[in-house]
Amino acid sequence: MKILIIDDEKLLVKGLKKSLEQESFQVSTAYDGEEAWSVFESQSFDFIILDLMLPKIDGINLCGKIRQKSNVPIIMLTAKDSDIDKIVGLELGADDYMTKPFNTRELIARIRAITRRMEKNNSADVKEDVYSSGNIELNLNNRVVKKDAEEIELTPKEFDILHLLIKHKGRVFSREEIFNYIWQEPCLDTRTIDVHIKNIREKLKDDTKQSPMINTKWGVGYYFRRD
Repeated sequence: MKILIIDDEKLLVKGLKKSLEQESFQVSTAYDGEEAWSVFESQSFDFIILDLMLPKIDGINLCGKIRQKSNVPIIMLTAKDSDIDKIVGLELGADDYMTKPFNTRELIARIRAITRRMEKNNSADVKEDVYSSGNIELNLNNRVVKKDAEEIELTPKEFDILHLLIKHKGRVFSREEIFNYIWQEPCLDTRTIDVHIKNIREKLKDDTKQSPMINTKWGVGYYFRRD
């Protein structure tokens, strides 16, 4: 697995690179936004660890540029008091975030958890599961979502959330339940779910006020409409 670390704190990058390489990951590094963009365009990566506070091109803008070209999982690194940056980063398509200072073992565990889910879903032994509703089709085996036969680009977390909702049409999931299912850990910030749902709705152009696909149960959570 190839991972790109983007952070201007060289000591942090050095330690994190060493830890990841000890886990058999192949690691590349970049210390500012311009260098990171150059490295990203010249290679393909399975994961990106992105600090939001970067010189030249900041992490928010860099995240947006990456998302225009790739759905590679992005884990953001944020300062303790930068809640607004976390929300903006998630809106731009980051999959997860960790607040500095963070536990390296926890970061590695999150990377491996996402990897296991993707390997399971992409395995040739997994039967093809297709979920459809109206003009929406979600193929679990190749992790592709289509609307009117046109492929919709979703991040891994967005895909997993849509899969959860469309698989259980009509069932209302609280924000905490969605977080527990997708992140497989206790929910610390329900706004993360709100941002991801907002992104999914925008990408699916789910703006039909009378009969939206993803509905809000006020005070409870979200559910996918029954056909």
